[in-house]
Amino acid sequence: MSERWIDLVGAVNVRDLGGLPTTDGGATRFGQVLRSDNLQDLIGDDIDRLTGEHRLRDVVDLRTTYEVTSEGPGPLTRVPDVTIHHLSLYPEVGTATDVEADSVLPWTGRDDEEAIWVNAGVYYTNYLRHRPGNVVAALRTMTTSGGSTLVHCAAGKDRTGVVCALALSVVGVDRQAVVDDYVQTGERVDAIMSRLKATATYAADLEGRPNDANLPRAESMHTFLDFIDTEFGSPAGWLARHGWTDAETAALRARLVG
Repeated sequence: MSERWIDLVGAVNVRDLGGLPTTDGGATRFGQVLRSDNLQDLIGDDIDRLTGEHRLRDVVDLRTTYEVTSEGPGPLTRVPDVTIHHLSLYPEVGTATDVEADSVLPWTGRDDEEAIWVNAGVYYTNYLRHRPGNVVAALRTMTTSGGSTLVHCAAGKDRTGVVCALALSVVGVDRQAVVDDYVQTGERVDAIMSRLKATATYAADLEGRPNDANLPRAESMHTFLDFIDTEFGSPAGWLARHGWTDAETAALRARLVG
C-alpha cells in the first residue's frame, strides 16, 4: 500500500484512501478521500500539490477548539478554493475564548495507560456517543465535495482513524483492509510524534511517553468495529440511527468505489 502515501514537507501522515479492496471484488478510487495529521506546517509546494494534483476542496478538521485556537489559523484557511469544516469529536466544554476548558489529547489527565492504549477501541466509542452529528457531517462532506476531501486531527490516527473506518466500512471495504489502513499510521509514528512534541500545544501531554505507546494496534480497530456490529448491526446501522440515509450510502459509494 506504499503508493497510497503522499509525501509532503509540512505533514508526515498523509495518504489516499484509494486502492483498498471491497467485499465485492472492487477497490476504492484514488483522489476522493485523503487522511492526514495536523496540516499546520504545510508549505506552498504542499498546498499546490494538494489543491492541484489531488484536487483538494474540503478539509474535515476533527481537532478541538482548544487545538485550533492554540495552533492558530492553518495555511489552508487562506486558500479560497478550500473549505474547512471544523467537526470536533470531543464534547466542547469551553468556549472560543475559554480554551483552557477543553482537553487537547485523549489521555489528558489520565494515568490509566491500559484504559487508553490497550482498550483504545472502547475509547473510540466515545466519539460516537459525544459527537454523532459531527461524525455524520464528516461523511456527508466526503459525499458532496466538489473535489477530494481530507480528514485530519493531530496525529491522524485516532479521530481520523474512526471517521475513515466508518466511511470505508459503509461503502463495502473489506474489514481487514479497514483495519490495515488504520494500522498503517504506525509506519510514520516516529515522525508524527516528533512533530507533535515540537509544539507547545501537545508537548506537555506527550512528555515521557515512548513513541511505541502511540502505535495503532489492530485489536483497537477490531474492538471498535465489533462494538458497532454488536450494538447497531453494522456501521451503516449506527449511521442510520443518526440520520444517514440509504441514498447517502449510495452517493458515498459512487464517489469512493464508483
